[in-house]
Amino acid sequence: MRGNWGDGNWWGGGWWGETDRGRARGRHRGGRMFEQGDLKYVILRLLSEKPRHGYEIIKAMEERLGGTYSPSPGAVYPTLQFLEDAGYAKTSVDEGGRKIYEITDQGRKYLEDNKSSVDEIFDRIADFAGSFFGGPMVEVHHAFKNIARATYSTATRTHDVEKLHKIREILNRATAEIEAINKPTSNV
Repeated sequence: MRGNWGDGNWWGGGWWGETDRGRARGRHRGGRMFEQGDLKYVILRLLSEKPRHGYEIIKAMEERLGGTYSPSPGAVYPTLQFLEDAGYAKTSVDEGGRKIYEITDQGRKYLEDNKSSVDEIFDRIADFAGSFFGGPMVEVHHAFKNIARATYSTATRTHDVEKLHKIREILNRATAEIEAINKPTSNV
């Protein structure tokens, strides 16, 4: 079921919900995670799970995309205002004075009425997630995290310029070797 986020099965086919793997779908295009108008459906889907603060919506999206994408407050808050103005979400204020957004019955109906569009968006997200988090890419992500941790923990603990130059040289060599992997080889 596409809408079953948060089931703990994010690494693999069910990460954004089950998808119809036989169907051709669009790809993440042009550096934008979502096409115009998609974000309102994603936010409504999150609100259908539970009421949330705007910041919680941003963090939930970032978490579900493994940190590869985080919507800007400049995209999320106007969308929340639109959803509220349209009657798809309502707000209340918590003890700290922060707005809490909650989906309305009209919002649930809007999600259901636009089920094919919503499903296409989440199929696209599942494709992106599968290509980014599937198979050997998980190992690449872990290795990258390890090199980043080792680099920063070592570099920030030393004031020795020579050691910092050595770290830079190692990283430059690694960069060159990685980039060389996709360069065509000539058969002379």
